[in-house]
Amino acid sequence: MTNIRQVFGELRARSEGALIGYVMAGDPTPEYTPLIAEALIKGGVDILELGLPFSDPIADGPTIQAASVRALASGTTPRNVLEIARKIKQKHDIPIVIMTYYNPIFKMGLEEFLNLAKACSVDGLVIPDLPIEEAQEYGEKAKEYGIDTVFLAAPSTSPARLSKIIACTSGFLYLVSRFGVTGERTRVEDSTIQLVEKVLPFTKDLIPLAVGFGISKPEHVRSIIGAGAEGVVVGSAFVNTIQENSGDILKIAKELTDLASRLKEATKY
Repeated sequence: MTNIRQVFGELRARSEGALIGYVMAGDPTPEYTPLIAEALIKGGVDILELGLPFSDPIADGPTIQAASVRALASGTTPRNVLEIARKIKQKHDIPIVIMTYYNPIFKMGLEEFLNLAKACSVDGLVIPDLPIEEAQEYGEKAKEYGIDTVFLAAPSTSPARLSKIIACTSGFLYLVSRFGVTGERTRVEDSTIQLVEKVLPFTKDLIPLAVGFGISKPEHVRSIIGAGAEGVVVGSAFVNTIQENSGDILKIAKELTDLASRLKEATKY
């Protein structure tokens, strides 16, 4: 059993959903990211997702796009991001997932990227622009290195394709809650709850289901966990907190811990 699946199992036994916290590595600087991770972990984040900055982030909304620009401007590279993961894992026994587009992996070389990711104790990868039809070589190599491959499903995913994605994904299935890109929303749409209920029969007893895109408030978390999802992914709310308090790492840390604590409390059922 991988570290990610073990965390989901432990949380299930405690009647808790998983809080998966996303931040862009290197925003505002690579030196700050381990401190930001520390604040999120202190607040109760169960799995940490680190974004790898990229110049053409097609799945990301304005908030995370801006964070990517800031991270790139601070000199953050793919090797920096993996090194940041290593530093965090030296202090905290928490699963770390890297969210990256495939281009940085291709440029470094698949074998070299996975070898370095393994050496830095990375537990999983999310690659939004890698379809399952083109992922065979990647998937085989990732499995060799013991790194989970988290695939995404969307509201438009057909039942037949959903079954194929579930057969390929490991760690958890990342369900995109709505059409469009990442970003905070004021409320959870009824369609999101219906989507969770629609997908659950496919994932039951096979893979944990985590829902992301637009989740930023405790009431969002309660609704989605209450509908049966085993985890939520929160990104833009954390990234906004970092941007709004830019330059004051102590305030960033406090605000992130407070927000994570409120969101984590809402995962309990």
